[in-house]
Amino acid sequence: MTERTTDMTALAERPATRVLDVEIVVPVHNEQDDLGPSIHRLHAFLRDRFPFTALITIADNASTDATWNRARELAEQLDGVRAVHLDAKGRGRALQHVWASSDARVVAYMDVDLSTDLAALLPLVAPLLSGHSDVAIGSRLARTSRVVRGPKREIISRCYNLLLRTTLRARFSDAQCGFKAMRTDAARLMLPHVKDTAWFFDTELLVLAERSGMRIAEVPVDWVDDPDSRVDITSTALADLRGIARVGTALVRREIPLHELRAAAGRDALVVDGVPQRLAGQALRFAAIGVLSTLAYLLLFVLARPLMGAQAANLVALLTTAIGNTAANRRWTFGVRGAGAARHHGQGLAIFALGLGLTSGALALLAAVTTSPPRLVELAVLVLANLLATALRFVLFREWVFRPKETTR
Repeated sequence: MTERTTDMTALAERPATRVLDVEIVVPVHNEQDDLGPSIHRLHAFLRDRFPFTALITIADNASTDATWNRARELAEQLDGVRAVHLDAKGRGRALQHVWASSDARVVAYMDVDLSTDLAALLPLVAPLLSGHSDVAIGSRLARTSRVVRGPKREIISRCYNLLLRTTLRARFSDAQCGFKAMRTDAARLMLPHVKDTAWFFDTELLVLAERSGMRIAEVPVDWVDDPDSRVDITSTALADLRGIARVGTALVRREIPLHELRAAAGRDALVVDGVPQRLAGQALRFAAIGVLSTLAYLLLFVLARPLMGAQAANLVALLTTAIGNTAANRRWTFGVRGAGAARHHGQGLAIFALGLGLTSGALALLAAVTTSPPRLVELAVLVLANLLATALRFVLFREWVFRPKETTR
């Protein structure tokens, strides 16, 4: 069930006379004591040390203490500060609302405790304002970052990011640091596809941005843990695990229109005269699968060799890995799914016969040279023959088996 956000109130109009470079959102929930000192500190930093136009937006999401009253007072007292009230909780919900309607070139957010040193703000937004990057994140896990926090939070943070790398293949280093920025046009493109409204919002946004081909800049930060943090680690961790499962399932089922997002973001493959599109990516994926297939082939050959002759062991090992190689390349290299699998495997077996001829011929040639070749020499000859067979397989896969006009992608 989707909760509605109502009773939204905004104080302090956005600057209209100058182009607004950065809008910084500070999401708050029951932060009546920390809000004033933090906003005054941030406001002073922007006034004295930040070279771009900036607006601070305090996003109060369903506070039950005096936070909203304090936010309104700050908006009335300080130029370039406004306050927005939402009647439902959720950091992600607050960011969704403010970022989607922002007039700034770049939108950002930071935690109200200002755990991250503000000196990192300019490096955070600079690559976005220059147009070089689409997203920028503060990273507490970079080598040059200086972080003060307890071992429990350190272990949880590193385990969480390792989990993201292994399950969602994320390449960014720190998903949950409360110090991020994004080009506003990129945010508007991504936000409709981000479902989480709480703490997993950051991770989901970053995963979708990365899968859409957006460039993510990482900024090392100095960060001091807030000992008064009221984040429930257990419930947040469980929610994050559910979020990982949901996003992973959506990616596998292709429920997220990544192709359309890449096209809209201008991140389609580079077109170079004389180089077929997607050739480089296909070659890399084919090579990776080929390396794994070769290792599996050699292992099977070594295991089967004592039980049968070299030619028979070669046949068994090559036939087994050829079937797996065709299936893997069909799915991962050429992106083919659905009907046609039987035909593709039949064509793959025809290519297998060519590979078998090359490797068997190499073994026969070796046997003609010496009747008892050393096992390492035998394996070396097979590796060279397999390399030639692999190059031939790639050409035939691309130009015969998985030609785009013959398959549904």
